[in-house]
Formats: sequence, C-alpha cells, structure tokens
Amino acid sequence: MFRLLMYLIPLALTIYAFIDCLNTPEDEAKHLPKIAWVFIILLFWIVGPIAWLAAGKLRTPPTGGRTPSEWHRNHRMEYVAPDDNPEFLNSLKAEAASSQSVKDEALLKDWEADLRRREEELKRREAGEEPKGD
Repeated sequence: MFRLLMYLIPLALTIYAFIDCLNTPEDEAKHLPKIAWVFIILLFWIVGPIAWLAAGKLRTPPTGGRTPSEWHRNHRMEYVAPDDNPEFLNSLKAEAASSQSVKDEALLKDWEADLRRREEELKRREAGEEPKGD
C-alpha cells in the first residue's frame, strides 16, 4: 500500500499543478511564460509541480475578485453563439417590430377594403340594385 502511495501522491501533485497552470491567466505566471511552466511540470515529474506551486504563479488575490474563467469571459473577442450577442438580439427585435408593423398595416388595409366593399353592397341593396358578384 505504501509503494502505491509513493506513485499516487506525485501523480496527483503533477495533475493538480498542470491544471492549475492551464487555468492561470498568462499575466499571473511569474518568471517564465506559461507554456514553459507546462513543459517543466510535465517533464520534471516531482520537481516541476513543486516549482510551479512555489514560484510559478502570482499568489496574491487578483484585483476585483477575478477568476480565470471570468478573465477569459471578459476578454473574448467574438461571441460564440448568436444568442450571446446583444446586438444581434436587438436587431432581431427591431426586425420583428418592423415586420409586425408591415403585417399590421397590410391587415388594416385589407379590413378597410372589405369594409368599403360591404358598405357599397349595403347601399346597392337599399337602392334596390342587384348585388354584383366578386
């Protein structure tokens, strides 16, 4: 059991340091670029993760309570999906509103034309004329 533990602890430490390094923003990696730290962690199995945890990362809390996922979310250049883009959603609302107003105007014109046709038909009936077929 102890022999297995001698392999599992360094493996767990390496995995933790590797994931921690990948989730760390580039501006918080100290002394070396982040990619160099990844190679050091993976190549030097016990020393690499300890070096990363001791000297590789800026350990002060980031300003504004920033987390790595929040940092990536705020620095995204393009939207992933159209429903994430507020400009696209606003354009859909404007298009729907203009489209709806065009439909409403066409419906109103149809109703007015129908109303005029019925009024003329009523006037003809009152005058004693035969109704015309459509």
